[in-house]
Amino acid sequence: MDFLKNKLTILFFFLLVGCSSIPSNTSNSCSIFNERYLWYKHTKKVEKKWGTPIYIQLAIIKMESDFDWLAKPARQKIFKVIPYKRPSSSFGYSQAVKGTWEQYKKETGNKLATRARFKDSVDFIGWYTNKSETILKISKKDAFKQYLAYHEGWGNFKHYKKNKKVIGLAKKVEKQAGVYKRQLSECSKSLNKNKFIIF
Repeated sequence: MDFLKNKLTILFFFLLVGCSSIPSNTSNSCSIFNERYLWYKHTKKVEKKWGTPIYIQLAIIKMESDFDWLAKPARQKIFKVIPYKRPSSSFGYSQAVKGTWEQYKKETGNKLATRARFKDSVDFIGWYTNKSETILKISKKDAFKQYLAYHEGWGNFKHYKKNKKVIGLAKKVEKQAGVYKRQLSECSKSLNKNKFIIF
């Protein structure tokens, strides 16, 4: 019995590591989905559910965590040496903060959602960008402004022109979204052929 329990524990560990490890080339959407086909299914479901293009979902995650499921903001340092608290509660693929994540769970009914799971993270991005379209009238295909709203929050979005740093980040997201979009146009047909993989 103990032997079987140990084998199951080891199997679970390897499954967890395999599903959670960072893809080898996070700058290429085709490469990402070739390694993590279920991620394609999840992002496609979000695109259908919320209307947020797959390439924008990926571009936001690329900027926020570079596909690191355990990503957190670096700790602040006292006197540039002593580790102090983190600047925010951002965590996981989407780098969602606790308060907004709780709002997402409440509004969607996805009570078991976790920020360390890719499926939940992209659904959160779909929900957030959908609200940005409703609240701020930003097209879900506008990677630049959607990221500004994502980074700054709906309330602070109107002040983004004063923040050159976040404008620079949003331009990078816009550029990466364009790259992902071109790449997906080359591999989407082959990805869509794998219809029988369920999730």
